[in-house]
Amino acid sequence: MINIRRSEERGGGNHGWLKTHHTFSFSEFYDPAWMGFRSLRVINEDWVAGGQGFPAHPHRDMEIITYLLEGGIEHKDSLGTTSIIRPGDGQRMSAGRGIRHSEMNPSPTEAAHLLQIWITPDKTGHTPSYEQKAFPEEEKRGKLRLIASPDGKDGSVTIHQDAKLYVSLLSPEQEVKHELAKGRHAWLQIARGSVELNGQKLVQGDGAAISEESALSLKGAEDAEVLLFDLA
Repeated sequence: MINIRRSEERGGGNHGWLKTHHTFSFSEFYDPAWMGFRSLRVINEDWVAGGQGFPAHPHRDMEIITYLLEGGIEHKDSLGTTSIIRPGDGQRMSAGRGIRHSEMNPSPTEAAHLLQIWITPDKTGHTPSYEQKAFPEEEKRGKLRLIASPDGKDGSVTIHQDAKLYVSLLSPEQEVKHELAKGRHAWLQIARGSVELNGQKLVQGDGAAISEESALSLKGAEDAEVLLFDLA
């Protein structure tokens, strides 16, 4: 069963310094049919204007992944971490029992385009932590590259949940396949371009909740970048 969440159905708005689309209910946007999917709670697509961003604020008991599509974001947190997140990076912050952080666009002129992803952890009260790694384009071109997992497999960043996040870059007609184990679910998010998921076309901003499917076929309809979550 594949349930498609079309881009135009998302919430959000334009706040001047921030243009945002919410796949699931978030902030002032409420859609009882889309409160999340399995452990996946938030997918926000954000465009942050140059020199703007999210000042220091608290989080707790959430696995937060920032995936950059264009530009950069400067991350600072109460653990003492300072880093610039760039396209191609795998980054996660485990908020655990409490952390404060800011996410600002360091460029005075260039907008940053990103996906902000929240995953509920396997339990509350984890020790807060931060991890960031670079994943070269060639590792994702025509392949499903694991960038986040519960055990850090294949050099991925580690999250506190039985969930795996893969990223793929696809050219037109290029195809990748993924097998879903019995009882597993998946979410596909189209970050750029368009693909066919088991013969159904999805375009930029679309998502798809997948259950009771054993095999997934992703074929590029045009140059595309996709995120695939394998979920318990």
